[in-house]
Amino acid sequence: MLAASAFCDEDEIAICFLFDGVFNLLKKQQPEQILQKDHIATFKLLELYELSECFICQQSVTERGLDNAEWILQDVQFVAREQIFACLRNAEKVLTF
Repeated sequence: MLAASAFCDEDEIAICFLFDGVFNLLKKQQPEQILQKDHIATFKLLELYELSECFICQQSVTERGLDNAEWILQDVQFVAREQIFACLRNAEKVLTF
């Protein structure tokens, strides 16, 4: 994502978190406990790159019981799943992780 931002205007990039991907944005994670890489630092850099279109699927959050969770990013929009699917349909390129 960050590499893509070097070749595109910030307003041309949208980042969408849905389904279990919403877990990536939770505060107070301890990835080393399950021998995983710490991606939290990378996600925090998104705000430095001024990527303004960052969406979290509200339905995914609710389905996982995370409505009252604390998130690592402050400048995100909680949107309906259909809005995320529309964003993906209209995208010129889609990168999935």
